[in-house]
Amino acid sequence: MRNQYILLSFDVEEFDLPLEYNQPIALSHQLTIGHKGVQAILPILNNASLKATLFTTATYAIQFPKVIYELAKQHEIASHTYYHSSFINEDLLLSKEKLEEISLQTITGLRMPRMHPVEMTEVAKAGYTYDSSINPTIIPGRYNNSHLPRTMYVEREVNRIPASVSPNLRIPLFWLAFKNFPFPLFKALAIKTLKKDGYVCLYFHPWEFTNAINAYQLPSYITKDAGDKLVEKLNKLIKDLLLEGDFIGMNDWMKLGHFDKKQKRN
Repeated sequence: MRNQYILLSFDVEEFDLPLEYNQPIALSHQLTIGHKGVQAILPILNNASLKATLFTTATYAIQFPKVIYELAKQHEIASHTYYHSSFINEDLLLSKEKLEEISLQTITGLRMPRMHPVEMTEVAKAGYTYDSSINPTIIPGRYNNSHLPRTMYVEREVNRIPASVSPNLRIPLFWLAFKNFPFPLFKALAIKTLKKDGYVCLYFHPWEFTNAINAYQLPSYITKDAGDKLVEKLNKLIKDLLLEGDFIGMNDWMKLGHFDKKQKRN
């Protein structure tokens, strides 16, 4: 191990994004497109050189239990709550229990759909040890989290692992940046962040990697490079980042203790 770690994660979920743009899509179609995305990235997930964290809704896992069970043999399964389109606090525990039943893993991590806020007291009560529902930057129309720590910190006894942003300017290194930034720029920012922080936390959605999303009237910055082109692009990033560090699940990374435990936010 080289003491530099890539925390690669995917939000395994129903493709309900058209609902945000007032376009109806049945739950069955949401699940079908979400599953097509998982199938599209299986060659990536089957790469023996990496371990990823799969933040999975219980709804998806119930529909495709064999897929989650098989993926759990190599990757970490974490909770993306019960449903992607709705949430109540009770879903934290219910999704954890259902995912543990299907994956046969102990579920320790949470990411809220669309990075929605959640009370850390409720997260801790449900038995999670970490949460990755923070993008510590400004995303117009979504959130302004530029006041929050850029790297891992503790809140209400829960370890919070923000999605990575670059040092200084806090340029977000999330899925939309990967799709829309020139590849050399995104790669350079990711490596700079990796070297500065000792880790980089990147996240994507499987449905991005299927052309099925082009059937809906979505902004071009969302549909850009959808399908095989994006799979090829991510494969290239993984190959380049393997030269810099090790791909590891978030729970395994925390066990190594390579972070500043002094950062605490009440």
